[in-house]
Amino acid sequence: MSSPTDLRVNFHDHHVPKADPGTYTAQVEHELWEADDAGRPTVRVDDPPLTSPEPESFEIRAVRFVLDETSVHAVYPHPGASGAFMRVLPHITLNRSILPWERDLSGQRARAPWIALMIFRAGELPDDPTASGLGSTRTVEKLLTPDEGNVLGPDLRTVEPEVKASECRTLDIPREVFTAVVPTLDELWYLAHVRDVHAPRLLDDGEVLTEGQFAVVTANRFAREGGSCAAHLVSLEGFERVVAGQWPDDGKEYVRVASLWSWSFTCDPDDDLDAAGLLENMVAPSLPDTPEELALSLRPPNGPPDPAEPEQRYVQDRLSLGYAPLPYRTPSGERTYSWYRGPFTPLAAQPVPPTEPVGKAHTTADHAMIYEAEHGLFDISYAAAWTLGRTVALADPDYSAEAVRARRELANHACSLIALAVDPERADVDPLTATRPTRLLRELAGGEFGDRLMAALSSPMRPAEAEPQAPTVTPPTPEVVRSVLSDSRRQAALAGTARSRLGMMATWLDRLALLQGVPLAFLVPDMRMLPPESLRFFRIDQGWIDAYLAGAQDIGTHTSMDLALDGILRDAVTAGSRQARPAAGMLMNSALVAGWPAMGVSAWSEGGTVTELRRHHPAPDMMLCLFDKVPDEVLISEPSQGIHFGLNSDNRIDLRQLLPDSDPPLGATLGREFPAAPDDVFGRFLRSRPPGVTRDVLRLLGPEGLVDPLGQALERGPLAPRELAVELIVSPLEQRLRVPSAPADRSL
Repeated sequence: MSSPTDLRVNFHDHHVPKADPGTYTAQVEHELWEADDAGRPTVRVDDPPLTSPEPESFEIRAVRFVLDETSVHAVYPHPGASGAFMRVLPHITLNRSILPWERDLSGQRARAPWIALMIFRAGELPDDPTASGLGSTRTVEKLLTPDEGNVLGPDLRTVEPEVKASECRTLDIPREVFTAVVPTLDELWYLAHVRDVHAPRLLDDGEVLTEGQFAVVTANRFAREGGSCAAHLVSLEGFERVVAGQWPDDGKEYVRVASLWSWSFTCDPDDDLDAAGLLENMVAPSLPDTPEELALSLRPPNGPPDPAEPEQRYVQDRLSLGYAPLPYRTPSGERTYSWYRGPFTPLAAQPVPPTEPVGKAHTTADHAMIYEAEHGLFDISYAAAWTLGRTVALADPDYSAEAVRARRELANHACSLIALAVDPERADVDPLTATRPTRLLRELAGGEFGDRLMAALSSPMRPAEAEPQAPTVTPPTPEVVRSVLSDSRRQAALAGTARSRLGMMATWLDRLALLQGVPLAFLVPDMRMLPPESLRFFRIDQGWIDAYLAGAQDIGTHTSMDLALDGILRDAVTAGSRQARPAAGMLMNSALVAGWPAMGVSAWSEGGTVTELRRHHPAPDMMLCLFDKVPDEVLISEPSQGIHFGLNSDNRIDLRQLLPDSDPPLGATLGREFPAAPDDVFGRFLRSRPPGVTRDVLRLLGPEGLVDPLGQALERGPLAPRELAVELIVSPLEQRLRVPSAPADRSL
């Protein structure tokens, strides 16, 4: 698989519209002036003045109480998602890049967004007690002027009557919850930015980074305690004084806000995957002192064999070559064991010596059995592959019917050619062998043909007993059949028939060449070869794949004619194949696979890219990757989950480069964390809460705020919103390893 395309995204502080929502009047006036040589107006010449059109009014509308679903591009975490989101700051991506700044919410820094993404836990909201992302539907009138005396609505004075009569979704937030969670006016400026995407890309979490500009609003609260969480995009327009801490003295206990968009997710702390630790443990055997630990083979349970014991050395050699001992019953009934090795080998497999005749079809697997006379044991690897291929083919009614039909039609064509060749009356009209193929045409064109035809028609009819008898045709001998079928022109005709009758056989067999349909037990005969939390690399035994394909191709071979024509059909299948065969691969058995089912795997060989031909999950915690070349370097990376924000596994920020034209490049990690150990973000930069209440709201500004110390760590002045967004991007985890090569003096 090629390395993923670089994601080209620019970040901007804000996108303020040219005009605010409201009603505007356009007045057009016409004036005609005489200009001097320099083009300056000097004397007005339109006397009387030209008539001006009447003023025109127009209205600029913007989102206020209801947000259409087409305005939402993506959210993170997903609606209904469950995972270890304790270190994640949820966010929402909006299709309109100006939406957070369309309305004027006065702040002390530039123009603060008028919306905020607020996170609530179960039991905090009366309108959404289970944190399911719900709200109460009310009219805008009831939002602005609540019937309840202890509920404070937004202070909005210019709302049209028809708008007041419309409905919106609202939340009543308890005063203490609102005060604890709502960002300050200055912090709002840091919690929204613009994302400018230049390279469209589909990400693993379903978010499509479409080309264009998008607004991103980030929450300021972590889901540290776990459980259900509701994310609400709320309007703060009309609450400027309350956000600034200036509450009215009339006993208000709740704040009623418009919830423009909402969703819920579940934070499960027990689902926290130690991906870094799992990867580190799996790739540790790739270190120079233990290279063979990554080979797919069994290890002797009692350590290295005794050199003085030839039996132990024999078994050790077999195990190191990727074999596993399996129970076996001989045709005569004796119970013993045999050696089996699947298509995955720790060393390069030698080509299988050709047999006579090459490519001959078989009806049993006996031809693929290998007998080791010295120890009296069978190697059943290729026999098992042949039998499995035959079983898979017979289990597919479409393929098996197509294969049988191709053999029958090919045999029928061959029989026709043989009949033409051995029958003297037909041999003269055989288009492949006739010495006078145009004789009849010349007779038709001859001048005597008409006279002969009239004479024949005027002659008396021949008596029935005088009808000529068909000549007796002697059945062809095997030698004649072989002679006829060995003719190059007839072979070309049969090859054309085979190609025209293949159908989807070549495509179906191409899938088998990628080991589709092979159970895990045939790939890894003993699971001790792939223990839990392990990573294994292997070569592909092409002989095993040949046997697997041969078993599938040999079905439908019922007659001696089928055997004689089998090579022609195989050649047609080979010519129709379009799939490169795998040369090597990787197996992983780890909880990391279940947590990262779409993890990134990139491979290289001598600096060139290695193509990933197939990826398969034999089990939820297992992953198989097949490559077209033997890689010498592999990069395993966290799946692309879009651009989301939060902390690393140490509850710190991975510092990123903010300077253009630098090394490392803009946006790349600097290899440092903030704050430095033993401090972390949770310990230094969260708002204070009452005793017994978990601190989970990020403090951005002030003496204990994050922004200024973070800027100092980067040796910069105060950070801008775009720069804070870049620093909070969660870095994907990567692990690069060198694949140990097989010893030069060893091969299968």
